[in-house]
Amino acid sequence: MNFLAHIYLSFGDKEITLGNFFADHIRGNKFKHFPEKIQKGILLHREIDTYTDSHPIAKQSSKRLHKNYSHYSRVIVDIFYDHFLAKNWFNYSDVPLEKYVDDFYDLLEDNFNMLPLATQRMMPYMITDNWLLSYSNLKGISKVLDGMNRRTKNKSKMNFAVLDLEEHYEAFENEFVLFFEELITFSHQKFISLCED
Repeated sequence: MNFLAHIYLSFGDKEITLGNFFADHIRGNKFKHFPEKIQKGILLHREIDTYTDSHPIAKQSSKRLHKNYSHYSRVIVDIFYDHFLAKNWFNYSDVPLEKYVDDFYDLLEDNFNMLPLATQRMMPYMITDNWLLSYSNLKGISKVLDGMNRRTKNKSKMNFAVLDLEEHYEAFENEFVLFFEELITFSHQKFISLCED
């Protein structure tokens, strides 16, 4: 899953949220210097990714893109799914998305010195362009995909994936809704077991 989903699937715990958010910037087991709950957030992130990658519904979404985008399909699906989470946010949270996102940016700024270097470098762009809020519309998703394509030196052609999203919009959204309900249940169980340890 992409940023917004990982933040949401931290269930309001600030330290878990930080670890779950920046886990992709941590290699292997190089996280033992972080506070215990941040370590648990990193582990939760990895559990979510493993579950997502092996889930038949997420695979179904990915398969629809595979012909055009090969191994980048899973990354694109993560971005699509964040779009549907943002778009349908009112179904998942009582806190308006704008406030939820602002509170998260405040959390990052309050803990800036603790963030991995790659996260520190990314953060100003994320906040200035308000990535998390922009996920809710196709223009924002298109911009994210353009940026991801540039990072692959235009090899991925991910900038065209917004056309696939538009063409199969209802199918992707239906898959997201079904998958995300299961992911919430899975993630909450992992969250509880990690916090009990």
